[in-house]
Amino acid sequence: MTDIIMKDKPANNPELVGSVSVKSNVDQDIPDPHDELAAEFSALRQPAKRIAILGSRNIPLPHQQMIEAIAFTLVRDGNTIITSGGSSGSNAAAIRGAMRGNPKNLKVILPQTIGHQPPDVQDQLIGVPMIIEHPEWQVMTLSDASRLCNREIVDDCQQLIIFLFHDSKTMFTAIEYAEENHKIVTAFYLD
Repeated sequence: MTDIIMKDKPANNPELVGSVSVKSNVDQDIPDPHDELAAEFSALRQPAKRIAILGSRNIPLPHQQMIEAIAFTLVRDGNTIITSGGSSGSNAAAIRGAMRGNPKNLKVILPQTIGHQPPDVQDQLIGVPMIIEHPEWQVMTLSDASRLCNREIVDDCQQLIIFLFHDSKTMFTAIEYAEENHKIVTAFYLD
């Protein structure tokens, strides 16, 4: 039996993400990372799930197009996408994709109200059939309201797909919360 063993990155080379060595050992039962990745992709394809898509705001256009395609495919397969508002970035791409695929399978939860969103976000939300607003969070800073919004989104989903950079503290908080609540988490690091 051949096992793949993941090793931590060496301290003397921070650029090296990690190393993999192949070791044959029948006695050890180390999971194959390829099997884990296949299981995550398989979980993405199961219909009728509530899937949250969250992520960083400032991402390049090719990444936005990828997120839009993922959201489009997921809603076409019968899944419901749950996200938040955003004029650009991951959430906006998820909204565009879901609206193209099946608007009935899109739920947008805002950290405050539509009126507190920038005009371009308000325009994007036209036609979204299910929008949850939080006027009670208007007295909070947007960052505090966004953290509460992310928690509500994670609470409402079965699986979280998240697009982030390694320095995205708010997104890491969402991942930790999702894992604490035993959600399936698929993270795409953009850096």
